[in-house]
Amino acid sequence: MRILITGGAGFVGSHLALSFKREKPGCTVVAFDNLKRRGSELALRRLAAGGVEFRHGDVRNPEDLADSGSLDLLVECSAEPSVQAGLSGGDRYLVNTNLIGTINCLDHARRYDAAVIFLSTSRVYPIAPLRELPLVPTETRFVVPETATGPGWSARGITEQFPLSGSRSLYGATKLCSELVITEYVTLFGLRAVINRCGVLSGPWQMGKIDQGFVVLWAARHLFGEALSYNGFGGAGLQVRDVLHVEDLYRLICNQVVQIADHSGKTYNVGGGVDCSVSLAELTRACARYTGRRLSIVSRPETNPVDIPYYVTDTTSVAAATDWRPRLSMADILEDIFKWLRDHRDEVETILK
Repeated sequence: MRILITGGAGFVGSHLALSFKREKPGCTVVAFDNLKRRGSELALRRLAAGGVEFRHGDVRNPEDLADSGSLDLLVECSAEPSVQAGLSGGDRYLVNTNLIGTINCLDHARRYDAAVIFLSTSRVYPIAPLRELPLVPTETRFVVPETATGPGWSARGITEQFPLSGSRSLYGATKLCSELVITEYVTLFGLRAVINRCGVLSGPWQMGKIDQGFVVLWAARHLFGEALSYNGFGGAGLQVRDVLHVEDLYRLICNQVVQIADHSGKTYNVGGGVDCSVSLAELTRACARYTGRRLSIVSRPETNPVDIPYYVTDTTSVAAATDWRPRLSMADILEDIFKWLRDHRDEVETILK
């Protein structure tokens, strides 16, 4: 088998590439990346040491994909991943990478009859309906009442049936458009493809920022003594996300690849679920326990137009289809991240500061 992973020097892509090569040493694994995101260059040495072939290229250029050669499986991880992308410029790069780049990848996969695993996002769900959930503030987080329910949501989280009508950010729009194109390729051309709408992914080697990778950012700022703030929704840090360790995502993808005929054409919400969810306030307390450092968190009540107060993945559908469950808890994720930050501080501190 020859596996091509686009965005293969990024956090998710490099982890998947190394995991595939480690567990399937007979396979050729190719990591394809334009190295635009700062920190992605650090993956090159790890990829080489793990036996992964690196190809420098850009999904916006079909010629670069053609030069990467044949393939049996494409894992599409390339993206401009920030929900704030395009708000103050750069919208052309966002669209060309997240939508046109996906189409180029699909055409490349079609050429070789390769299967496709597409990593989409929970941000395809519109902002206004998510803000209208009946959230109850507690001391440390927003919660959905146990008995509350509505179209595509309950106390277990957000399902694939959550309504899609409304604005969702330019980032979310490009990913949803990509999903629609994939559906057409599956129906019209017989492409074998699975769409995974991922919530927050985390783990070692993620170069976290405020708008993408907040768990690593929170841990790094506590460890290195940098400033943090609670932004939006009153500025108390009550907003909640569920978190999935990237290794749990790898296990799911392996399941889907083995049973690609059963999963082709399906869309799954993928995340840590309510049992692996955390608020910013709770994350602050956890990071203080790990580091012995208590930061003074600045409160900024004003809410960014693309931010949401609560997102937890209801994984009922993907669990029923694959018998997959996340294995790693929030404590496991933080333990892994802090060990990595301490072991590789010299490499990553200047990037994460």
